[in-house]
Amino acid sequence: MYKSSHSIQDHLTKHASIYFFMIILFLIGIIFGAIIVNSMNFVQKEDLFFYLDRFFGQIVDGTTVSKQEMLKNTFFYHFSYLMLLFVLGLSIIGLPIIWILLFVKGLVVGFSVGFFVNQMGWQGLIFATASIAPQNLIVIPTYLIAGSLAMIFSLSLLQKLFSRKMHQPIIQPFVRYMSLFISLIGLAVIASMIEAFISNEAMQIVINWIYK
Repeated sequence: MYKSSHSIQDHLTKHASIYFFMIILFLIGIIFGAIIVNSMNFVQKEDLFFYLDRFFGQIVDGTTVSKQEMLKNTFFYHFSYLMLLFVLGLSIIGLPIIWILLFVKGLVVGFSVGFFVNQMGWQGLIFATASIAPQNLIVIPTYLIAGSLAMIFSLSLLQKLFSRKMHQPIIQPFVRYMSLFISLIGLAVIASMIEAFISNEAMQIVINWIYK
């Protein structure tokens, strides 16, 4: 256990700049998402809120997707996202796409929360806390770690290419890389279960309270 803890600490120390870069990139995405909300005109906001209001109406009427179906769809989305990052990490040219994916994820979170708060005030904040926050406490760190690992592996391939050390065995780093992503998929399962069974229930409670 001590050895494992020491290895993680060494890894974080060695690649701290990459993790920091990914966090900053994600935060910039959140800021841009909030800016987009504020730059929308009244008609655009009303049109978007119309669809949101219809969704709320379906929740109040009891027209919802089953928890099992939501769990399956949510996990498939997270699994696909992680697999895309995994594959991009195996390609040197995939590095900019990794950055774009993390930026877009931050932008979506920032836009979603910003729109709810902008249109619904403190009720929107409560709704965002109930429906978005629980699973994202796991999803966001998972994506940040996945993006960072993909970037680290991609840069290591680039370094080997330029230093002409491609003859050095890459099987061990690849196995470690794959094992870490399998662990992240496990976290995605937990996040999907939280979204399907906890966030979904909390969202329905908040919506019913708002439309009481």
